[in-house]
Amino acid sequence: MTWLVLGGKLPNQKSLLPPVDLQEVVSFCLLRLTQPKSLDSNTQSHTLHIHQSFLLPPIMAASTDTTPAPSSSLRHASGNILAFFILLLIGVLAFSIRLFSVIKYESVIHEFDPYFNYRVTQFLTKNGVYDFWNWFDDRTWYPLGRVIGGTVYPGLTLTAGTMWKVLHFFNIPLSVETVCVFTAPVFSAFAAWATYLLTKEVKGVGAGLTAAVLLAMVPSYISRSVAGSYDNEAVAIFALIFTFYLYIKTLNTGSLFYATLNSFAYFYMVCSWGGYTFIINLIPMHVLLCIVTGRYSPRLYIAYAPLVVLGTLMAALVPVVGFNAVMTSEHFASFLVFIIIHVVGLAYYIKGILSPKMFKVAATLVVSVGLVVCCAVVAVLIAVVASSPTKGWSGRSLSLLDPTYASKYIPIIASVSEHQPPTWPSYFMDINVLAFLVPAGIIACFSPLSDASSFVILYIVMSVYFSGVMVRLMLVFAPAACIMSGIALSDAFDVLTRSIKFYAFQTGDTVSASTDSMQTDVTENDKKEELLRERPSKKNKRKEKENVEKPLKKSQTEKRPLVLPVEASVFALLLILLLAAFYVKFNYKVLGSSLSLIYMSLEAYAWLSHNTHVDDKVASWWDYGYQTTAMANRTVIVDNNTWNNTHIATVGTAMSSPEKAAWEIFNSLDVKYVLVVFGGVVGYSSDDINKFLWMVRIGGGVFPHIKEPDYLRDGQYRIDSQATPTMLNSLMYKLSYFRFVETDGGKGYDRVRGTEIGKKHFKLTHFEEVFTTHHWMVRIYKLKPQRNRIRGKTKKSRSKKSSTSPTKTRTITKKNPWH
Repeated sequence: MTWLVLGGKLPNQKSLLPPVDLQEVVSFCLLRLTQPKSLDSNTQSHTLHIHQSFLLPPIMAASTDTTPAPSSSLRHASGNILAFFILLLIGVLAFSIRLFSVIKYESVIHEFDPYFNYRVTQFLTKNGVYDFWNWFDDRTWYPLGRVIGGTVYPGLTLTAGTMWKVLHFFNIPLSVETVCVFTAPVFSAFAAWATYLLTKEVKGVGAGLTAAVLLAMVPSYISRSVAGSYDNEAVAIFALIFTFYLYIKTLNTGSLFYATLNSFAYFYMVCSWGGYTFIINLIPMHVLLCIVTGRYSPRLYIAYAPLVVLGTLMAALVPVVGFNAVMTSEHFASFLVFIIIHVVGLAYYIKGILSPKMFKVAATLVVSVGLVVCCAVVAVLIAVVASSPTKGWSGRSLSLLDPTYASKYIPIIASVSEHQPPTWPSYFMDINVLAFLVPAGIIACFSPLSDASSFVILYIVMSVYFSGVMVRLMLVFAPAACIMSGIALSDAFDVLTRSIKFYAFQTGDTVSASTDSMQTDVTENDKKEELLRERPSKKNKRKEKENVEKPLKKSQTEKRPLVLPVEASVFALLLILLLAAFYVKFNYKVLGSSLSLIYMSLEAYAWLSHNTHVDDKVASWWDYGYQTTAMANRTVIVDNNTWNNTHIATVGTAMSSPEKAAWEIFNSLDVKYVLVVFGGVVGYSSDDINKFLWMVRIGGGVFPHIKEPDYLRDGQYRIDSQATPTMLNSLMYKLSYFRFVETDGGKGYDRVRGTEIGKKHFKLTHFEEVFTTHHWMVRIYKLKPQRNRIRGKTKKSRSKKSSTSPTKTRTITKKNPWH
């Protein structure tokens, strides 16, 4: 015993304890003599504990107490390894689940916008970054053209081009098209991992893993990140989630390093997608919420101030953004909150160094100066906003704030199907069972409420609003729904597994209770004998009562964990597993979407590429401009960029006009071929006939002689026998239904509209059909040459000149075939 106290070594120890003073040893021995009961069979371990707690210095004792046990550290390490492998499997799942289009069909780019991005990426990898910034494309928006480097978000193309360069550096010879096809599945795995990091900062590892696996399979995100969907959202969603993660990480740690990384992530988001304005408005709203609710801290300042300064400076470097980063109303909220947080930070700093009386005087001065500065800033902002007809807001932003704005003033925005408000069933189709778990996740974030959880709540609220205005923004709502559902499922798993463990341990305790009953009786008898021997005073009794009452009060105030019956817990776990199976099966059905439209269009674009001159101009509605330029390599009049409303209105007016007037419009634009998409044979509902009213509205917004009521019968859009003469004589009707009666034996039944067409037999005078695909999906017409009409005019003029001789006039009028 004395050897142990003097710093000896136990058989299992590897190092001696530090030396102690002799006085400390004597005092320790006296203490042990007054407490002989503690010298039991566990004397060595108990003495070692007393030696460390009493004799070692306080710093060393504290360090020994906080050192984790080997079992806990091993458990922590094994948990990290398990989480790493689960994340790896989630990444593989997110990547592989998006390859069904490639497995079922082939490695091909689909949709409309991805073809333009693929064409830009080809130019970037072939000519370099410098030529990319200065690229003037003369094959789009004829005769205006387009400066590609200054009108496109370069994040997607730069990312894919960098991936292609890296792969070729390691001698992996993949084509540019293959890299573009698989960019979206790769970044879907990155987005799942970023979701794990974000949710982990809010509610822990379990919630993060659950949210990551949900995002990997959510239908709304799959539709935008499937293989071949080479669009901006493929990398933008990852940038959005990763920017939010770095903001929360900076908010939790107060690290300037993470704040700088957050600015760079925001810069990547600005390069990738115009939806970066959602970030630069959501984060200031959260900062203002924290200030109003009294949760200001230096960590909040570090998380926000560098983002505004560095993020705005780097955003201005993107050519498509430029000075819009400081001149448009979408960014003014961040600057206003930036001023407010500096005023609040100054107030807190002054409060810390001044007395209460002096602080009141200084606070009055600061508030007055701050109000003057804010009024000056607001006056400048009002002056800048008032000078703009749209009050400094873009058309898409105004349509988000006022859902009726686009349909009233900018029909080109309202004509896009992605800009329409969603229906209620679309929420279930896009996020499936997560719609029922989101409210539970919101409730779980309030217990306890932190800065990170308040940000996630604000994120879900704002994304729900914007997704209700524009169906395209369901893509922004999906990560928030996955985060909330992950938190809800994680808390539910904790409660259910805790309940099962509780009952399992309880049954184990009952089995071992019989073996431990003798030991408990002996210890109780010993305690009774000690109480009888000792005769404590009244003061000792009071102290003992106080010591007994304190833990009782603490145990009453402590919250007991929720424990459910074991039957309910098992049933709930099985129900969650069934919901997960249904979720996976539903998403598998969503992946089975057909790419038949692409293959039907390939036939037409191949014909254009092989049977027309390289400088021929092709007119179509703007939806097909990107595909025509990329797949057929022909010059188009309008495309999906929609930057010139007048040019699009010109094409819409031509489609809405009679054949002769349309020929004159197209001929003035040097158009040789006109392409229309028709789905009346195969049942394709997104054809040009269903889009025709938008052509009328857009054309009528610029050219007043085009009026929408002229194409409606009693306010209804009809193509049958009740259709108006203006509708039946329009170029779009004739190009779509020319020779349509030959497909079904003369009936002329339109499968999409569900009726027989009104005008079945007619001929074209100024256009001629040159190609129609096998399924009548795409039809191409050629403008008849102008010389036929000029020849008739010259004969007329000759007949007028020779009117002096009556005999010649008679012969000429008889031989003239154009009368």
